[in-house]
Amino acid sequence: MPNSSSVNEFLLLAFADTRELQLLHFGLLLGIYLAALLGNGLILTAVACDRHLHTPMYFFLLNLALLDLGSISTTLPKSMANALWDTRAISYQGCAAQLFLFAFLTGVEFANLTIMAYDHYIAICKPLHYRSLLGRRACVKMAAAAWGSGFLNAVLHTAITFSLPLCQGNAVNQFFCEIPQILKLSCSDAYLREVGALVFTVTLLFGCFVFIVLSYVQIFRVVLRMPSEQGREKAFSTCLPHLSVVSLFVSTGTFAYLKPPSISSPSLDLVVSFLYSVVPPAVNPLIYSMRNQELKDTLRKLFTYMLLKHQ
Repeated sequence: MPNSSSVNEFLLLAFADTRELQLLHFGLLLGIYLAALLGNGLILTAVACDRHLHTPMYFFLLNLALLDLGSISTTLPKSMANALWDTRAISYQGCAAQLFLFAFLTGVEFANLTIMAYDHYIAICKPLHYRSLLGRRACVKMAAAAWGSGFLNAVLHTAITFSLPLCQGNAVNQFFCEIPQILKLSCSDAYLREVGALVFTVTLLFGCFVFIVLSYVQIFRVVLRMPSEQGREKAFSTCLPHLSVVSLFVSTGTFAYLKPPSISSPSLDLVVSFLYSVVPPAVNPLIYSMRNQELKDTLRKLFTYMLLKHQ
């Protein structure tokens, strides 16, 4: 039986068996990847170029776009390369790096979404204290705490996961190296160490989720009492995109990691992991730009400037 010291590479799950379907999947994944790069790249450019968007809300939105770019670039390129070259292999070091980066970026993203909920809460429920509570230094400190906590969490899980002896071969039933799938390859007696760390992380994430829910309960109570319909509409246009992103991220991620083994299957695992690892980074820019008039105006100015410059 192979152990971790004798495993030099892992075999990822292929999207299809026939060459035609592999090339079709490559084309579809490439389209999704380019859409995610374009959407998040436009948000990064808009926030960086427009001084009117240099506010705490857009600072954290910039962080979100950067994290989405990183997370989708961690999973999709290797899967696309495997589909294009008709292979399933990923090196041991590459698998460890992929698992670390994905755990790091998704952990930071959820912390960042929690901070964004706090930003919306202060802006709507305590607007007079907004500048004092969310100054530049406070925003930088919160962002640094999110990135730092995500890094430590990823180091913990990567170190524990890849220190476990692997007794079940090297075939990963997923299109990228995911913690639950690597754990399935480990020996049963060593499995509990990572499960304990995973429970600790899930508990922290649940605490963040409760904070987000409570923040929005307070936000909606204040918004519904607003006498101005225009004020209510502006508040909802700010909060609903964030709430949609949180709901998509939490529902798919929770189901992927906490679904009962009795309903687990390779095809279901593949679909669920695709939903929480690929779909959010691709659709987040669309969600935020649909109801955000300031962002749409800035993007329109950028496109107009680029067209005039090339004429």
